[in-house]
Amino acid sequence: MDLQQLYYFIMVTEHATFTAAAEKLHISQPSLSTSIKKLEKEMGFELLDRSKRDLRLTNEGKILYQEAKKLLIHFDHVSEEMSRLKKEGPLELSIGIIESSKFWVPKVLTQFTQEYDNVFIRLFEVLSLKDVEQALDNFEIHLAITNQYINGENIDLIPLYDEKLVAVIPNSNLLKNKSFVTIKDLENEQLIIAKKGFQTRTDILNAFRKAGIKPNIQFEIGRFETAIDLVEAGLGITVAPENYVKHIYRSNFHFKRIHDSNLSRTVYLAYDTNRYLPPLVDKFIRLVKDNFGKSYT
Repeated sequence: MDLQQLYYFIMVTEHATFTAAAEKLHISQPSLSTSIKKLEKEMGFELLDRSKRDLRLTNEGKILYQEAKKLLIHFDHVSEEMSRLKKEGPLELSIGIIESSKFWVPKVLTQFTQEYDNVFIRLFEVLSLKDVEQALDNFEIHLAITNQYINGENIDLIPLYDEKLVAVIPNSNLLKNKSFVTIKDLENEQLIIAKKGFQTRTDILNAFRKAGIKPNIQFEIGRFETAIDLVEAGLGITVAPENYVKHIYRSNFHFKRIHDSNLSRTVYLAYDTNRYLPPLVDKFIRLVKDNFGKSYT
């Protein structure tokens, strides 16, 4: 069994006929048929059901097709990476991050660059679910630090930690004097909330829905930084990750935990299992895991 045989098998499977696959491959139909029969002989069972007009995969053929696709995709990514190295030289690491991860990402990068001191690192803010999915699908990033739950067949989603969401309150608002707030306290307040497509927005709206309260949304934003600017201007209250709020060096607001709701979010490390990942990416993933002291298998 070799890569060419697997490629031929995939083409026959996806075109459903030897004729169409042979035309696509620019080889003769008898040569293609011989190659597939040789593969079946090596496997020890039939891969294709030829009893009907359109070819269909046997159960064994379905398994080989799925695994062969993964193998060839991996091979293509390795080839592309080697070609890139030949042309461009130094390795690169591209990471998608969320705003609240900035309090720990520099620490991990410091550890990482001690071993890979000549690597070129790109950091992209990928915030919404669509942003993360597109960045991974288009190979713009090797991995993502995200709070979005990605339900993708080829996405490995590793939970890193949970973080509380807190109410961020202007200095001019009397809620700043309370030791904590409730969803009911926020009922008539002007809210500054993330736009559609952001997991944080969904979590906040669900909390209001469970409390039977309709939120008074005044502003929609794309970044917590903008939300904090609006809070400091006295334009409303926002809900943001406690980790983010604690690590910004500004003092023109107060933040309070919301005690009658379990408002929190999980931060994940996500990457595409169908993509070839260089050893330096694996190293970064291990450093991230070690940073949070969790045991992974």
